[in-house]
Amino acid sequence: MVRKRRWLALLFVTMLVLLSACGGQSVNQQAEETEKKAGTEAGASADKKFKIGVSQYVEHPALDAAREGFIKALKDNGLEEGKNLEIDYENAQADQTNVNTIAQTFAADKKDLILAIATPNAQAMLQNIKDTPILFTAVSDPLSAKLVDNLEKPGKNITGFSDTPPDVIPNTMKAIKDFFPQAKKVGIIYNSGEANSVANVKVAKEELGKLQLTPVEATATNTSEIKQAAESLVGKVDAIYVPQDNTAVAALKSIVSVANKNDIPLFVGELESVRNGGFAGVGFEYSDIGYETGLMAVKILKEGAKPGDLPVGYPSKLNLVFNKEAAKEQGIDFEKLPKEAMDKWKPEMLEKTEAK
Repeated sequence: MVRKRRWLALLFVTMLVLLSACGGQSVNQQAEETEKKAGTEAGASADKKFKIGVSQYVEHPALDAAREGFIKALKDNGLEEGKNLEIDYENAQADQTNVNTIAQTFAADKKDLILAIATPNAQAMLQNIKDTPILFTAVSDPLSAKLVDNLEKPGKNITGFSDTPPDVIPNTMKAIKDFFPQAKKVGIIYNSGEANSVANVKVAKEELGKLQLTPVEATATNTSEIKQAAESLVGKVDAIYVPQDNTAVAALKSIVSVANKNDIPLFVGELESVRNGGFAGVGFEYSDIGYETGLMAVKILKEGAKPGDLPVGYPSKLNLVFNKEAAKEQGIDFEKLPKEAMDKWKPEMLEKTEAK
């Protein structure tokens, strides 16, 4: 009887040991499976291919530089075409119908993020897309364009970078006055159908008024009308100003030709246009604001940031730049420019025009 009880006790202990061993193995298996699953999910996240739609108003050096800067920022942060990134680039060719069609197409395609380059494209995207994150770049006045209600906290699904810091237009008008104190009238060439241009020209006219300079407007609705607009200013103005107007900048070569032929100093709204034949401009590198916009995209795609929580950005560094070859073509003698102005502004010098 005692022997039987010992045998039963031994059997009971053996069963407990076996059960414990089985239980431990189950825990280890669960841990391995959990780890494996986590690794699989992490790999799937790392291997995700993002789709970005890029809508650009028209091809010209400034907007092209912004787009290239955007793509570089993505690549520098591990998002590269052909690997984990697909970019659908569309150029509207300065046609509003095309702008709207691109926006509608992107809305149907369900992109992970949209980049709108220039004001009309950003407006069309916001009108057609309510859930996908939208970034804009090369937009002059996001408030007037009704893209955002607040620059610090845009809200909605949109934010980006403006290409018009508060000082850039006032400084350009002051440079005209300082370097050409005898000037009385300044011609302004732009497309009155572009909301960004209307905002820019309003500021320019206000600043010119403060400097006792008279603005003379010459408008065009498309690039084919730009040369005629420039020619209409000959004999009427002492200098020409081309703001950050997509239509005028796309046809800048025509304006440069008129300025060169008639010895009219040509001031422009951004540095790419100085490189392409303008005499002078206060500005920044468009590739820089494109790059900064790209960093916003990285925060949204990789870190889960919300566009409405990211403040609208502005370029931080502004320079006055002269084009020496353009100066010669436009009859400007550096020796005759006021020394006080040269000392005050200390302009950077470009030796020659890049595009001819």
